[in-house]
Amino acid sequence: MRRLMIIIVLFSLGAGMAFGLSSALRLSWSPVTVMAEPSSTAPSRAAVASPIGSVTMNRHTHRLDVAAGAVTDAVEGQKPAGVLKVIVGGDGAGEDYRIDRTAGGLTLSAASEAGAAAGLYALADEIRSGEPVTTGARTPKLGLRLTDVGSVGREPDAARWSKGTDYSLNSDVVTGTLLPQAPWVDQAEVEKVSAQFRQFIDHSAAQGYNGVVVPGFLEYVTFANVGDGHAVYPGSDPHIARARAMVTAFAPVFRYAADMGLRVYFMTDMLALSGPLEAYLEKQQDQWAVYQAGLRELFASMPFASGLMIRIGEGGSAYAAPGWDYFSRIAVTTPDKVRAMLKAFLAVAAEGDRDIIFRTWTVGVGAVGDLHTNPDSYEEVLGGLNDPHLVVSTKFTLGDFYSHLPLNDTLTVGDQRRIVEFQGRREFEGFGSLPNDLTALHASALKRLLAANRHIEGVWLWTQEGGPLRAGPMTLYLQTGFWQLYDLNAYAMGRLAREPDADPGEVTADWVRQTFSGDPATVAAISRMFANSREAVTKGLYLTPYANYSVKALGLEPPPMMWIFEWDIATGDSAVLGSVYAISRGHVDETIAAGEQAVAIAGEQYASVAATDPATWRDPALRAHLLDSLQYQKDLYGTLGAYREMFLRRAQWLDTGSATAREQWKAAELEYRKARDSYVRAYSGDVDLPAYNFTAADLGEERSDRDPAMAVLARVLLGLLLASILVPWRPIRSLWRAAIMPWKAPENPGRAARWVAILLPAGALLLSREIHTWFAAPAHLLVTLGSWVLFALVARLLVGRRDPYALWAVLGGVALLRTVLLLAVLAVRGPGLYWFRFWTDPAVRTVYVTVSFAAFAWLFVATGSVLRTRYGWSRRRVAGAVALAAGVPVLAVGTLIWSAGLERALSAWNDQMVLLPWGLHRILGIVTFLGIPPALPVWITVTGAALSIIGLAFVVTGGAARPDPSRTPTPPAARDLDSATSSSPG
Repeated sequence: MRRLMIIIVLFSLGAGMAFGLSSALRLSWSPVTVMAEPSSTAPSRAAVASPIGSVTMNRHTHRLDVAAGAVTDAVEGQKPAGVLKVIVGGDGAGEDYRIDRTAGGLTLSAASEAGAAAGLYALADEIRSGEPVTTGARTPKLGLRLTDVGSVGREPDAARWSKGTDYSLNSDVVTGTLLPQAPWVDQAEVEKVSAQFRQFIDHSAAQGYNGVVVPGFLEYVTFANVGDGHAVYPGSDPHIARARAMVTAFAPVFRYAADMGLRVYFMTDMLALSGPLEAYLEKQQDQWAVYQAGLRELFASMPFASGLMIRIGEGGSAYAAPGWDYFSRIAVTTPDKVRAMLKAFLAVAAEGDRDIIFRTWTVGVGAVGDLHTNPDSYEEVLGGLNDPHLVVSTKFTLGDFYSHLPLNDTLTVGDQRRIVEFQGRREFEGFGSLPNDLTALHASALKRLLAANRHIEGVWLWTQEGGPLRAGPMTLYLQTGFWQLYDLNAYAMGRLAREPDADPGEVTADWVRQTFSGDPATVAAISRMFANSREAVTKGLYLTPYANYSVKALGLEPPPMMWIFEWDIATGDSAVLGSVYAISRGHVDETIAAGEQAVAIAGEQYASVAATDPATWRDPALRAHLLDSLQYQKDLYGTLGAYREMFLRRAQWLDTGSATAREQWKAAELEYRKARDSYVRAYSGDVDLPAYNFTAADLGEERSDRDPAMAVLARVLLGLLLASILVPWRPIRSLWRAAIMPWKAPENPGRAARWVAILLPAGALLLSREIHTWFAAPAHLLVTLGSWVLFALVARLLVGRRDPYALWAVLGGVALLRTVLLLAVLAVRGPGLYWFRFWTDPAVRTVYVTVSFAAFAWLFVATGSVLRTRYGWSRRRVAGAVALAAGVPVLAVGTLIWSAGLERALSAWNDQMVLLPWGLHRILGIVTFLGIPPALPVWITVTGAALSIIGLAFVVTGGAARPDPSRTPTPPAARDLDSATSSSPG
């Protein structure tokens, strides 16, 4: 009965472990309704001549003069006699204007400079587009039209781009101007930044934007109003002089935007920190009072600022600039903290009638963690917080800027002022290196959102921001590279924010006329190419059956493109690729066919543009750029298509064991290698059209290629071990018997039996674990086999001078049991199937983990049983010995991870096992992204030390062991006791 209870307990523990593991993994997927991908093309037409050739104004300011210059630039080359008369009637702030035809041309009337400028830019746009002039009264639909700062402050350094592995997310525009000592700022570099900023603001104003978001906050603040003025930074602290120098240098730079009629918002992550500030805040009960003082100081030194934008969902070392003592931390993680922060900042904003723009972008667990995607969480965090100075900013997609996502329904709830975020240079879709016309998608989303929420008053379009600056092509907006490809999306959003009902096809065609050619046939061909661009992107970069599901894992929501993990890395890990196949299981052929269709579409796009007459293009270099981009797209989709076929067929073989699938897999593998080699040769080191990274894919391929061989080795070893059960030789049979009945462990062995008890299990353990890791993961072997060795050695040392054979037999027998269990799984189709089922089949995973953990726990029971029955130890001493033998390996593993560093240790293990995305460590950090406590090595080490100390104490105080029967005759009474205790494991 006692034995049965032990078995029940062990399997219960195993079931509990399986349940806990499944709860931690939280793997699930469900279908979602993604946004439709509308497409339209405008009918071909001839350009309409401009009705005016010059401009007169009753008021002159730099802002109006620049806007008027946009009109005269637009009519350059034409010779119309008409005059545009601009009448500014007042000093209001509205953007209303009216255009009327007159005998001499046109009259533009506005009550404010803002209205006059809006009318001038709209008129210039129509003239450049060859559109007829729209007359009558007009008002831009959305009053807040924000942009980022483009590529201001970024320099095209080919050496830094060529490696393609710089995943820094820092977006400061000022770090290139900094000096390590007084005067702290290089004024010559500031002038470069200033020129780039003025160019960008002029371009943005012409596209219809009236606000700009500038990175920065803490670097302009001295906290002079906290305490005695030196509570945060002592008088000699360089932060003070540097911040003052920064204000002196950059206040005039950013003021230019305000002079041009654009609202200027500074942007920061929270918590924003420096070393001294962090130390000071640790001593304060109200940290927000300190930040309030800092914000007041910023607004005082930058009086033109319209407000502050705050993000709480990202931060850390990836956003820090080298040598820059300002950093951020994700710390505002509860609804109460969010509300306390916002109320503090809003109180300061109200003092000067400014805005606080709060971004809902968060990635994590709980109400704040899914604030961006969960309407209920939105209400919990922000419900009832209806301050007139609060603006809530949210991405239009239910997730990051990927395709195959639903419209973000959190934008339909809440009573706060809202703006919608869009990205023109899609970071996850080639960083703007691929034709990617988002006009129709953005137009559809914006109209739906405006119909659903009357509180939406603006947009925020990212021209350059999003993702690492140097991991993609060296395109810098308005500066270098083929930035025109994503200027289309910036132009289109400027139009749509003013005219949401504008026809997307006409918007694209107008931009094509302004950028590439005025020839109707060429415009039509390029427009058709752009109209097909979304289908090419969505088929070439996404696996539709997977992408149309909402996937959850480890408390996170993986994006719909996971097979390309973070920007440009084709992943090779079993977790992602196994899940992709499992979701797409019934659609493998059509998923592969979609990749082929993407290549065909890319070919048609190239042919369409190549067929245009070069003489009709304004700039031959732009034609060459576009054709190069289209060829790159075709080559990229071809390589990715070969890769998708290879890993899907491989997974199909793992899943079904089909000989046909295996043949298709191997054939696809040859095609993939050929395509990859050609693609990498063509684009490796190209800073304009950089090659995607296939390192992770190749690591996965190398291990997968070994699966058939590993399965054969597993079958051979498993067959030998099972056959050994039938071998009548006593040394081997004793091992199996000791594994099952450790209280009857054999005694008085011969020399051969001693060697068999050690070498057979050790060999089986080593070979089976090598098979399990494809002979490619020494880190995994070090931990697993090292733990076995330490456990066995500690137990052996505790036995002392007593004959250790019974102990070796039990440990070896249990090792054989666990090895047989592992080999039974590996023998089917190798380690690949093991991990495929682990990630995708909850029932199989639960059964295996339950049995495997029960067998693992049996090691401790069996060890205790043999020590109790064969060595005569007391229960206290047995418990201590087992705790000590278990504690030492735990202590060793914890110390090893601690000394190597948790991130480094996990990365080394993952690189060899290829279980999670290879890019996870290199980009986001395994520890940070998965929310693994950084103190985990300490916890493991402390646990191991505690077990070891407690175990040693129990061993020392557990009493003397029964005499060794081989040295001291056992009295009759003792023999009776031994007989009684041998009947059960204790």
